[in-house]
Amino acid sequence: MSSVSVPPPKCLKKTLVVPHRYMFGPGPSNVPPRILKAGANPVIGHMHPEIFEIMSDIKSGIQYMFQTQNSMTFAVSGTGHAAMECAIFNTVEGGESVLSAVNGIWGERAAEMAERIGATVNTIVAPPGGFLTNADIEKALSKHQPVVFFLAHGESSTGVLHPLDGIAELCHKYNCLFLVDSVASMGGTPLHMDQQGIDILYTGSQKVLNAPPGTAPISFSERACQKIFSRRAKPVSFFLDLVWLANYWGCDGKPSRLYHHTGPVTAFYSLRESLAVLAEEGLENSWERHHKVAEYFHEGLESIGLKLFVKEKKARLPTVTTIVAPRGYDWKEITTYIMKTHNLEISGGLGPSAGLVLRVGLMGCNSSKDNVDMVLAALRDALKHCHKSKV
Repeated sequence: MSSVSVPPPKCLKKTLVVPHRYMFGPGPSNVPPRILKAGANPVIGHMHPEIFEIMSDIKSGIQYMFQTQNSMTFAVSGTGHAAMECAIFNTVEGGESVLSAVNGIWGERAAEMAERIGATVNTIVAPPGGFLTNADIEKALSKHQPVVFFLAHGESSTGVLHPLDGIAELCHKYNCLFLVDSVASMGGTPLHMDQQGIDILYTGSQKVLNAPPGTAPISFSERACQKIFSRRAKPVSFFLDLVWLANYWGCDGKPSRLYHHTGPVTAFYSLRESLAVLAEEGLENSWERHHKVAEYFHEGLESIGLKLFVKEKKARLPTVTTIVAPRGYDWKEITTYIMKTHNLEISGGLGPSAGLVLRVGLMGCNSSKDNVDMVLAALRDALKHCHKSKV
């Protein structure tokens, strides 16, 4: 009698087949061959000296990308959500006050994470497709006296690029740390962590960097570290505890590194290569390319009668564009038709923008005028063939 009661699944006897697809949604982006090839290098130990050298390269690349000299700079093993929790779980203790700017879904997510660890959370909500003024922010800081203020720089659910200048000074005036989510904006638009006074900054690997999802660059200022390392209690998460992560990444100045978790070594290869690609192009060139392609795309959308969700040009995220869902059409039929007919992913809204918009992401290697033309042709085709109700 067999000791195995569950037989081998028949599906696993088939060869894995993954289609090529144009990934023009809000993320992940297409991964170019060079980065795929880097990730296919042999697996070696996560505590081997060669891995520590690769991790050191990654740290230097993130410092360049973030424009920071913070020594507490590394990549979380996980997606942007893991970095968000790493930032909040380390800086916030139960009972402390947190203020979250809600200009889309990510402010809502940050608020929920802080609530789950017992923080007193307040939100300040921006109008749909809009942003908060510094006066709005200072009023809320003065009222709620938070220890951390969260803001999504590039809000991928609404397509808003939120201004940052002057906010850090307001936060520090009220003895508050400034936490910025740059998952959708990093590498596609100017951002200077040190110059703009940001205390905690994080991003993801799968957007402009064009690496596979699974690593999340993050950096903490000296001000943030002072608060974290004077906590009354340990963070709720062992996996995201900065004391351990700082040691694993060689950020704490100690002579030896202790085992904390098994780092995703092949993901480190890919991240290191993606940072090399960005360094070779140069940040300023990348910023300029994304802005020029976005302007070309926005003009093209308006030329075919589509409207942009974010009215103010300066508040439009150059990496992820939100298009007002065409009147009389089912947005889901449009995205399904484009996927089926053109093998091209664009998506609908998310969170506050659900049902209101179509979202197109052109990030990293995908940010080109040729790809804009491809998306515009697909949209024109969809508007011609999808059902339109009489409204």
